[in-house]
Amino acid sequence: MRVLTAAEMGQTDRRTVEEFGVAFGALMEAAGESVATFARRHYPDARSVVALCGKGNNGGDGMVAARVLAEAGLAVEVILLGRTADVKGQAAEALAQLTGETSVRIHEIEDEARFKLALEQSGVIAYAGGQSVDLLLDALVGTGFQPPLRGLAAAARELVNRLTIPVLAVDVPSGWDADSTEQTVEGAFRADGVVTFTAPKLAHVFGYMTAGPVVVAGIGSPDEAIPAGDGLSWMGSSKAIAEKPRGVNSNKGKFGHVLLVGGSYGTAGAPSMASLAALRTGAGLVTAAVPKSIVDVVAGVAPELMLKPLEEGPEGAVALSNVEGQRLEELLKRITVLAVGPGLSQRGEAGKVARELLAKTKIPMVIDADGLNAFDGRDDLLHGEGRTLVLTPHPGEMARLAGLTIKEVEADRIGLARRFAIEHKLTLVLKGWRTLVAHPDGRVAVNTTGNPAMAKGGSGDILTGIVAAMLAQFPDDVARAVEAAVYLHGLAADFAARMMDEHTVLATDTVAHLSDAFRYRVKDQDGFSWIAGLR
Repeated sequence: MRVLTAAEMGQTDRRTVEEFGVAFGALMEAAGESVATFARRHYPDARSVVALCGKGNNGGDGMVAARVLAEAGLAVEVILLGRTADVKGQAAEALAQLTGETSVRIHEIEDEARFKLALEQSGVIAYAGGQSVDLLLDALVGTGFQPPLRGLAAAARELVNRLTIPVLAVDVPSGWDADSTEQTVEGAFRADGVVTFTAPKLAHVFGYMTAGPVVVAGIGSPDEAIPAGDGLSWMGSSKAIAEKPRGVNSNKGKFGHVLLVGGSYGTAGAPSMASLAALRTGAGLVTAAVPKSIVDVVAGVAPELMLKPLEEGPEGAVALSNVEGQRLEELLKRITVLAVGPGLSQRGEAGKVARELLAKTKIPMVIDADGLNAFDGRDDLLHGEGRTLVLTPHPGEMARLAGLTIKEVEADRIGLARRFAIEHKLTLVLKGWRTLVAHPDGRVAVNTTGNPAMAKGGSGDILTGIVAAMLAQFPDDVARAVEAAVYLHGLAADFAARMMDEHTVLATDTVAHLSDAFRYRVKDQDGFSWIAGLR
């Protein structure tokens, strides 16, 4: 699913109307109906609703939603910031239909005092013995708005943000720049949920608009109406490949053999976790190649895991002799995907081992952790032409690979990831807030799953195993395999945090919830695509 700018969203609407013959009124009707449907489903106990509407198209969406909710039997009132005579275009049509077909009360507001009075009269501000409103719809301004809010709109924000009732934002929380890539913004309405239309905008995928759900509703724009743009997409769409049932005539050979090379004395946990994740993600076979001294520890992770003891140097790290001549041939025999790095360490000859594995094989390869550190100052060796190569750096590792500071990496995550992937002809997973997957053709996907519980040792090792296993199962669909892996990892962590607590979740707890992640459907029965939040 494409991620759009505000201008691209406007272009999509215009093309839908002008080139595909869909009436703009039909788009507004569908948008408002979607908001009403989501409101009734997500807030099933709500019996009274107030819609805060502006004079533009966003307000028109809110008026349609108000009408549909009133027709469903809910008690609805509308607070209009402005006069009804000032409402123009399709929003005026929505307002006329609302007043003509329902008894919904319209409060016309032109100053702060009247706004506060309207809140009191509608029951939004409840007093002892008064009837409290159950839900507020924020349909003041939408995607086309350029912040900041001023005057009455700003005063309304201050009042609304002090309320305790749920606020459902139509399109975006009013005051939020749809083109913002910031995690948070000052000066916007708070939201407990967001319903947007056709496709997510930049702010929906990069911003933390709400702790609640952010969903996309289709309203009738065909895919052909959406401009190609700069190739930025939402990663959740790629999960579709993980939702297909396996054929009944399956065997382990159909799902690949992952070889994980890593570990050293004192870091047996990293290859153990990566191997366990690869097993749980569905690889047909998984072998952990680790130093002899930690084989017994790694073997304890799961009886299904196969082991390949490696020679080690005096510091307990993998010895270079393991990747020379006949030993290398034996190590890589019948391997589908090679994962290198978890727990490898930077001691002894470990770095040389990682570099030799990349140089001497064309097997699809995932490099993480100390495998990436082995290429510090040698990024010219990281080239994926003629092969599948996936790197999974966090910002610190990315900074070392690119010869930049972490601050510089964070300042241009999309641009840097895209340039590095194109230049080195590889797939780059740049971890962090809204992990990115950049592909060698310049496409970039953004992830919206995951939570602070993942900020613990072992999370990267788990991801390495998941990515390797997905590549083993879908070798001919590298882009979607890697994107689905990143999405599933964060989604499993979201389930773990829901069942436990962000403080107590361990990296291995995410593995335990991979089953929940696989079963979860991104698009629900009402057609909403859940960009953020769990149902």
